[in-house]
Amino acid sequence: MTTTTVALHGVTKRYGPIAAVRELDLALHAGEVIALVGHNGAGKTTQIKMMLGLARPTEGRVELLGGDPAVHGLALRREVGYLPESVSFHLALTGRETLGFYARLKGVPLSELDQAFAAVGLTGAEGRAIGTYSKGMRQRLGLAQALLGRPRVLILDEPTSGLDPALRREFYAIVAARAAEGATVLLASHALTELEGRADRVVIVNRGAKIADGTLADLRAIARLPVQIRIRPAAGFAGPMSSSGWQRLPDGSLEAEVEPAGKLPLLAQLLADPGAVTDLTVTEPTLDDLYAHFLQREAA
Repeated sequence: MTTTTVALHGVTKRYGPIAAVRELDLALHAGEVIALVGHNGAGKTTQIKMMLGLARPTEGRVELLGGDPAVHGLALRREVGYLPESVSFHLALTGRETLGFYARLKGVPLSELDQAFAAVGLTGAEGRAIGTYSKGMRQRLGLAQALLGRPRVLILDEPTSGLDPALRREFYAIVAARAAEGATVLLASHALTELEGRADRVVIVNRGAKIADGTLADLRAIARLPVQIRIRPAAGFAGPMSSSGWQRLPDGSLEAEVEPAGKLPLLAQLLADPGAVTDLTVTEPTLDDLYAHFLQREAA
């Protein structure tokens, strides 16, 4: 049975006449990696603040690990790891002094600090002042404090900002490991390409409202965007040219876009003669494509 760790029930948050979040129903579950995507001002940060108990909903109800985070904030937040979009630390303190401060707040033994530094690739830099850290190093220190105490809920806002490609891969390996251990991981990010294959579920928000929610396969099924098929035909092959929509590219390959329902029949036709096609590539709609589609549908 799926365990719900975070739930928003009919939540609206207003700042004066502006509704930053509107009538939002959302449930996050244990062992799940959720990507929360939306443009600046879409309401992502406001949702996160309410999940953490840092803001109260104007209407509706928020539950964090079975309680109200605004009422039982201290006890509940010890079970939560949070990395804000812009990390800010005292530049005169060392990495170890900073992480030690957060460990004491969470009641985490200081003996765990070395493991925390190693997990984010900061071993050897823990004794240096944070003022000497690069942006990427400060981001990794922020991730280390979020991971302290093996939290049951991990909320990360633009977590890979400032990380190079190798460190981004390491970051997502950490995320996958925490989810495999049963943690809920919420990733709020603009880096949509990175999230493909790494998030179990995608929640798209726009102007404070949820406009799409599901796995990548779910969203593709709903959007019904065309699939791109590219082949490199063998000499003398003209089979697919009899179908409309194909175009020949400068490198001699052929490319077409087909409706999702037509993908498998076309592939069967193309592969009926294994010697007729020397290469074949199928490109499904990306998360960028789906995001643009749902925003356009909402605008319409």
